[in-house]
Amino acid sequence: MASIRNRIAAGAAAVVVAAGGATAGYVARGDGGSAAPAATTAASASASAPAQSAASTSSLSVNEIYRRAKSGVVEVIATEQSSGSPFPGQGSQSSQAQGSGFVYDADGHIVTNEHVVDGATSVTVKFANGQKLTAQVVGTDPSTDLAVLKVASLPSGVTPLTLGSSGDLEVGDGVVAIGSPFGLNESVTTGIVSALGREIQAPNNYAIVGAIQTDAAINHGNSGGPLLDMQGKVIGVNAQIESDSGGNDGVGFAIPSSTIKTVVAQLIAGGKVEHAYLGVGIDDAATTGAHVTSVASGSPASRSGVQTGDVVTAVDGSTIADAQALRAAVDEHEPGDKIELTVRRAGQTKTLTLTLGTRPAA
Repeated sequence: MASIRNRIAAGAAAVVVAAGGATAGYVARGDGGSAAPAATTAASASASAPAQSAASTSSLSVNEIYRRAKSGVVEVIATEQSSGSPFPGQGSQSSQAQGSGFVYDADGHIVTNEHVVDGATSVTVKFANGQKLTAQVVGTDPSTDLAVLKVASLPSGVTPLTLGSSGDLEVGDGVVAIGSPFGLNESVTTGIVSALGREIQAPNNYAIVGAIQTDAAINHGNSGGPLLDMQGKVIGVNAQIESDSGGNDGVGFAIPSSTIKTVVAQLIAGGKVEHAYLGVGIDDAATTGAHVTSVASGSPASRSGVQTGDVVTAVDGSTIADAQALRAAVDEHEPGDKIELTVRRAGQTKTLTLTLGTRPAA
């Protein structure tokens, strides 16, 4: 049976073909006209929790992580107002979809998935104490499926989560997810890091590199909720599952905290993220490197002389093992950066210098 990669949470029900055409992705929407099944998020490492010794890196129990984290959990309720009804005598209609989010800082910024709030005309967040506040969408980045919301002030006792370092993760490390799958509030699941450096598809069909794979149970309603390490720090935002059934089959994916840190900072600063752009379609080469399958007209690659059939073997002297490695190397740069590509063409090696552009909307 074909596998389904499912972006879990709220948003328009849309089917897209994943890279390579092998898997299909769709948004799992919790909606029902005026009401929807709940879908909240994970947790927050409370600043009021007892501080760990600087020398201590011992793991907390799942219960301890939950108790320290839950004050920062929010439910994101995204409402989409339609312009009108096709039926006579009926006015505008609204639909609701719910997802998850977590408190990012003391200024009231909240992180969630872009696909949770995509198309929303209003957003409400519900805190663990039951208080509901209107949230403004500060900015969204479809290329990484991240969004930042903001409330005017945080309720008493609510503190931000602490970001951990996804770069320090190893396969087999324990992780905890907290959310409201299928409307079951504050559900906790646990598992391990199953793999690192996975590549998943963003809502705008670009690739998100460096995703964390986990077997912690993730279902519809966990979207936007953080994945926590065993010290209670956020090392990822749960975003997708791979499934034959459409439900949890033990293969979930989270956007790493390294991406969260850089993207959220840019969204807060200006509401927009600009990604570096090379302008090539690529897949893995037969041996090593990234095989260029297409070159976009007018792109930085085109202007520098990159050709279809080239194999990119290095960027700025660093070896490129495959297509994902090239995407990651470009993502590490900003628009306007100059880079050197080493390419293999017709048995010869060439070095091409180019200036990266700004990634266009998909």
